[in-house]
Amino acid sequence: MDATHAATLPGQDAAHPDGQYGRAAKWFHWITVGLMAVALPTGFVIKFITGEAEGAYKMAFYAIHESAGLTILFVAIARILWKRRNPPPPHPPGLPAPMRIAATATHHALYALLIVQPILGFLATNAWGFPMQGRTAYLGLIDLPRFMEASTGIATVLSWGHTIGGYMLLVLLVAHIGAAIFHHAIRKDGTLMRML
Repeated sequence: MDATHAATLPGQDAAHPDGQYGRAAKWFHWITVGLMAVALPTGFVIKFITGEAEGAYKMAFYAIHESAGLTILFVAIARILWKRRNPPPPHPPGLPAPMRIAATATHHALYALLIVQPILGFLATNAWGFPMQGRTAYLGLIDLPRFMEASTGIATVLSWGHTIGGYMLLVLLVAHIGAAIFHHAIRKDGTLMRML
């Protein structure tokens, strides 16, 4: 790494030889991670909650899942708007072109799903006739207006889209986390440290 390029890397220091993301970017990232750690597991287990406990527990899981998902949407929109005025640091120097392309594609796909997934879920609940009101109010406090009349056909399509999106999100997260570990443990570059 030459001195000219090194001087252009934001946040570069001994712990971050390839530069680092700014404080706000890190907050956006780790808040999203925390929210997804709530939204994904609750979303995947809801359908398995049956029996006598179904009513109360299932509604509680829906409330948590939907509130976390909608908050992810708000955070993702804020993050994208913030990112437009605060570009991320460049890729580490020496990163092969295929890895740059894969990283960029994965990030764009993750951002797209962080927007589309909550919208599909929100519309699906409305189409099933269960808007975020009462026991499933946003954050348990805020009743959101109904955006459409109940329609089983539309609800089914939206739910399938939401389910497929959930699995796609899981695959992308595994790829994203795997790449971070690969960079840190195998390539031994500063990629992982940029977000720490």
